Amino acid sequence: MQAADEASVVGFALLLAQLRCRTQDKPLIWVRETRSIGQMGLPYGPGLLDLGLSPDSITLLMLPDAKAVLRAALDSVRAGVAGAVLIELEGRQPLLDLTATRRFALAAAERNTMMLLARIKADPSPSAAHSRWQVTAAPSIAFEANAPGRAAFDLTLLRHRGGRDGLHLILEWDRDTGSFRQREEHANTAPLPRAQSAMAGGGAGDTQRNCAA
Repeated sequence: MQAADEASVVGFALLLAQLRCRTQDKPLIWVRETRSIGQMGLPYGPGLLDLGLSPDSITLLMLPDAKAVLRAALDSVRAGVAGAVLIELEGRQPLLDLTATRRFALAAAERNTMMLLARIKADPSPSAAHSRWQVTAAPSIAFEANAPGRAAFDLTLLRHRGGRDGLHLILEWDRDTGSFRQREEHANTAPLPRAQSAMAGGGAGDTQRNCAA
């Protein structure tokens, strides 16, 4: 996998969260570990704006370890002030077990808050998440005059409570309409430069990236 895949996991989760927050007119809370700065970099304002995300609507919490991240995220969900809460974690996380994810699921349902977990360099593990997706970057389709195309995401459904495991699709993000649209998988694509990354910096790796919701 490419380094862009890591940013794609977080970018896709941010876009999903932003859609939910718009419908509820509530802010988005994004919780990360401080060490992720070295791997993924800091959020990049112009890149967020280029995707149609408003930095003013995002509250970013940078915390020293996974324990603090999980505690702050759960408190944020239980407070009920956010439309969505996004957790970003890297690697194996012993504290993120079935009990912890069930606690998040119950709190999110009670407060009608979307709960998203973006995991980077992580293998699948037991989870109470409603669904689990593998997310990677997909090549863009150029506009006229070879202009960079829309941001695109390659999605595979790894697990869903209602079935349909193995579903595969490519979604493009249209910033002008603020919505996703499905692309035909056999469309003529080329790996063209896309819009500015929402993250300044980044890291590479070969392990699976997951986004669970």
